[in-house]
Amino acid sequence: MDRAQPPFPLRWALLLGFALGGFFDGVLLHQILQWHHLLSLVPGVDGLAGQVLWDGLFHALMYVLGALGLWGLWRAERRGGTLPGRRLAAGLLLGFGLWHVVDSVVSHWVLGLHRIRVDAANPLAWDVAWLLVFGIVPIGLGWMLDRGGPSGRAGPRVALLALLAGGMGGWALRPPADQAYTLVVFRPGLEQSGIESAVAGLGWQVLWSEPGTQATLIDLPDGQGWRLYGAGALIVSGAGLPAGCLGWSRDAGEA
Repeated sequence: MDRAQPPFPLRWALLLGFALGGFFDGVLLHQILQWHHLLSLVPGVDGLAGQVLWDGLFHALMYVLGALGLWGLWRAERRGGTLPGRRLAAGLLLGFGLWHVVDSVVSHWVLGLHRIRVDAANPLAWDVAWLLVFGIVPIGLGWMLDRGGPSGRAGPRVALLALLAGGMGGWALRPPADQAYTLVVFRPGLEQSGIESAVAGLGWQVLWSEPGTQATLIDLPDGQGWRLYGAGALIVSGAGLPAGCLGWSRDAGEA
């Protein structure tokens, strides 16, 4: 009886795809398009020489991760593991998309190291579009490839829902026509003093509010409305989230 071959270790292909995602961003955005460097928004790293140095260290880390991924694949094959092209492609796509998710959440929004286009009028719109195209889409495709067969038939529907949600978020980033301020509806039960305190804590000011309705008008920078969801907001016009899309649609229809 032939001994069953060990399964293909997806983690090594995923790691290699993760490194390729970093290389893709570094070469395209840092060097060719020069939209940003790794530490473009970090105070104290202003000179080009310093920025290029940190870009180089970033690429060196991607080399290490890529080498580990290749070593893991080679080691698995030496041990007799099967290497199906479909699952290899799935792992590469999943890792590629995962890099862009991690980069968007950690580097763009949590640490604030850089944005996709630091000189754009609405950096968040570029961040969300880049995340959708190079993060969510590859992950959806990789998931479908890895599932395969009858048990994976739900994959296209999941990918379509992810694309729809991401597209609604990107569309919601567009400000309403002739609308200089942002309309926010906060959750029921939140007192007016609490709303004003939460908005002031973010560095903004309430311009107008309707007692008893939780509707509030705020003057805030473009692309920053999503921060209000953490302060108890339910709907924020132009916030870059599907809920904010509802407010945009209503305002645009009445314009």
